[in-house]
Amino acid sequence: MCNLYGSTKIAGIRKHWRPVNDLDWDGGVVAPRKPGPFIRRARDDSGYSRELVVGRWGLIPWFSKTSDIKYATNNARSEELTEKASYKHPWARGQRCIIPADWFDEPNWETGKNEWWRFRRTDGEPWGLAGLWNVWKDPASGEEVESYTMLTINADKHPLMKRMHKPDPKLGPTEQDKRSVIAIEQADVDQWLAGTVAEASDLLRLSPVEVFDAGPRD
Repeated sequence: MCNLYGSTKIAGIRKHWRPVNDLDWDGGVVAPRKPGPFIRRARDDSGYSRELVVGRWGLIPWFSKTSDIKYATNNARSEELTEKASYKHPWARGQRCIIPADWFDEPNWETGKNEWWRFRRTDGEPWGLAGLWNVWKDPASGEEVESYTMLTINADKHPLMKRMHKPDPKLGPTEQDKRSVIAIEQADVDQWLAGTVAEASDLLRLSPVEVFDAGPRD
């Protein structure tokens, strides 16, 4: 699970994802429940274009009575998207997004204590991480709140990502449910944002280890 990442500055977002709108965004560290930018298929375009939105990292589901939900929704298991109440409607409606990130952090426990590792790309480009978005409407005031979640996938067999997170001693090495974020490569952006659910499902996969530039953070 990812609980901290470095958001790409607006210039990098424009360069790599070309949204039709413009927002002020200086980049920087994003933590759960804090605002961050994401790119989605434009809501008001009957054709297809991309728009940039700033929302809360931690998806607020439609059934929530308040925007200040008490449980964590900053990550969503991709294997549960069709069943989990918080995510199944956004997934079915194609409310997919891309989260621009220069890096993300994960905990490594191989020494017996937590050592934070930082993950960048070997090509020096920002990550485009797979997510879902939602708009929650306050039943009292009518205010609309944008929010998003970051998708993860099982990484028990990935040579790098299986090394992250504290292992459960009661489970075997291939039964840990270690998690990894899901990267959407540039060639797949349109398929992710505008494709069918089946086409998007094909992109729910681990990135090859060669893509990662990872190690203990300074």
